[in-house]
Amino acid sequence: MDLTQAFVELLRRASTDLAPDVEQALREAYDREDDGTPAKAVLRTILQNVELARKNSIPMCQDTGSLIFYIDMPEGEKENYYKEIIKEAAKIATEKQYLRPNAVNPITGKNSGNNVGKNAPYFHISRWDKDEIRVRLLLKGGGSENVGTQYKLPHAPIKAGRDLEGVRKVIIDAVYKAQGLGCAPGVIGVGIGGDRTTSYALSKEQFFRRIGERHPEKELAEFELRLKEDLNKLNIGPMGFGGKTTVLDVFVDYQHRHPATFYVAISYNCWAFRRKTMVIKNGEVTYYD
Repeated sequence: MDLTQAFVELLRRASTDLAPDVEQALREAYDREDDGTPAKAVLRTILQNVELARKNSIPMCQDTGSLIFYIDMPEGEKENYYKEIIKEAAKIATEKQYLRPNAVNPITGKNSGNNVGKNAPYFHISRWDKDEIRVRLLLKGGGSENVGTQYKLPHAPIKAGRDLEGVRKVIIDAVYKAQGLGCAPGVIGVGIGGDRTTSYALSKEQFFRRIGERHPEKELAEFELRLKEDLNKLNIGPMGFGGKTTVLDVFVDYQHRHPATFYVAISYNCWAFRRKTMVIKNGEVTYYD
């Protein structure tokens, strides 16, 4: 089995084929908007773009994002083996123009030209007891990444305390400040607790949930739905032109924190919500949206 080509295919699918749950959410948003409005026109263009990208196997957005891999593997598997295969796959996918060169040296300003560089792609590797390898890929655009943010509660400017109401206030504040810069309608991932690094990692991992998939804990499930409703009342709308849909969904999770800290990381994903999963088991590769 040629794993290099399997990873090239994973990258191609993520870049060119929007997941059905996201596309369906965009179609429902289109149906909600009033005829003749900029919001309706923007969503129509987005949906046409999605169809053309899939049909022609070309990127659905000119910014194909940073390559972020979450990999779960059994004990005994060699991490570096998979890292090197993925790096080679990234080079091939860039050459085939499934990916735009997006790895820039911040010291020299030089683009590597192939999406490979120091700590690029980005890897989050965990061990588990299953006899299979799960690779989850997120292509995270730079525009939406720029409007992601982190708050430290309490946050005095908006009177946000160390409770869920305080968390709600900073999430609304973050999306309001983003306006249309995150390429709305977006999906919001929230990580509550942990340290500064792990709160961001938790917020991004929420993007592997399906649209409409609620947190298993009732209080947080209701909190997510309340936030979705609140954020869509902001009337920022598709690309910031106003409208009924600013976010497609909100995903929230938490982890325990130090008594002296209370971080809330808010990650924003644009309408080009690119994520795919690949499972390797018994020499066979299976892809999932």
